[in-house]
Amino acid sequence: MNYNKKTVRDVDVAGKKVLLRCDFNVPQDKDTGAITSDKRIVAALPTIQYLLDQGAAVIACSHLGKPAATFESYAKKQAEKGKEATEEGWKKSLQKLSLAPVAQRLSELLGKPVIMAADVVGPDAQAKAAALQPGQILLLENTRFEKGETKNDPALARAMASMAELYVSDAFGAVHRAHASTAGVAEYLPAVSGFLIQKELEVLGGAISNPKRPLVAILGGSKVSSKIGVINNLLEIADSIIIGGGMAYTFAAAQGGKVGESLLEADWMDYSREMIEKAAAKGVKLLLPVDTVCADAFAPDAKSQVVKAGEIPDGWQGLDIGPETVKLYCSAVADAGTVIWNGPMGVFEFPAFAKGTEAVAEALSKTDAITIIGGGDSAAAVEQLGYADKMTHISTGGGASLEFLEGKELPGVACLLDK
Repeated sequence: MNYNKKTVRDVDVAGKKVLLRCDFNVPQDKDTGAITSDKRIVAALPTIQYLLDQGAAVIACSHLGKPAATFESYAKKQAEKGKEATEEGWKKSLQKLSLAPVAQRLSELLGKPVIMAADVVGPDAQAKAAALQPGQILLLENTRFEKGETKNDPALARAMASMAELYVSDAFGAVHRAHASTAGVAEYLPAVSGFLIQKELEVLGGAISNPKRPLVAILGGSKVSSKIGVINNLLEIADSIIIGGGMAYTFAAAQGGKVGESLLEADWMDYSREMIEKAAAKGVKLLLPVDTVCADAFAPDAKSQVVKAGEIPDGWQGLDIGPETVKLYCSAVADAGTVIWNGPMGVFEFPAFAKGTEAVAEALSKTDAITIIGGGDSAAAVEQLGYADKMTHISTGGGASLEFLEGKELPGVACLLDK
């Protein structure tokens, strides 16, 4: 895949209407709807400010949550919960996922009004987009209120594109999805990247295509099945791969170890053995836990003990890497040139079983290596522990960064103009 894409700096935006895809999928308080973290809105500011400063009229769009775009889909969801569906209930569910609170926060951050459209491509959006002047910004309503959004419906993509003269993609967290607002619109408009996607492509692309070596990949999380493609791809380019988290127990079982009640994907044991053999054949160090912190229950206050890997007693389950594994993994990253980390080492939301994740984060904060955190839980852990400013790059897209590391083509990147 070509990571060398045109950016907003490579095109003349003065006096043009620009459709800008942002990632405003912000966390909100369930009861009040208040935004609990504006990090994603803040991350979009450099691109927005640049476009406004250059005299563009910005038509921003984003999804928020997973609204039921039709009454039928809402009724189906309600039926699954054993609840009755009403028209009023559906409208309230949509209201909760309106981008109006985002428009308000964005206005505060920009220090200027953000015009809010009542729809995505309806009469209100069309009228406000037509009247938009250079230096002004309009925010369309939640793109997923349109049933054609997730289906990449050409009619919806064409309607969105008709409001603008240029498309700028800056929602890295959504580029792995071929939706109308992430890829479809590029069929009808010249498409370039914003600064967020530019940085992701430079950092992640550089780590894959021309890494500073040794390249060490740390892969955690719960399931081998979700990371097998990543492991397979990284075996072609990495010098060392470190395995932690719940998926380590499938590797342990694949080697004949006892894993007790630990998370186990029995269907993926053969693949795990294949990965071990492939690493050996390619001369890639595949580091697996040598000891485990196991517990008698999946609970924050569970009774725990440290055992050797593959020797978890019946009725117990592994919830973190053990102290010897911590030493092994931390020494493996100490002399690295580039480290890519995706997925925690244990159940880090339980303080008693967060030590492995904490130790890896601390080791990365002290290394001179280029450190890339692949979004999701790893990013949350690094931020919670106060090491975020010590990392080279924290990806803004968990799923997208995973598919990037897997070597998959990302629809929302592939559609951008090449340099």
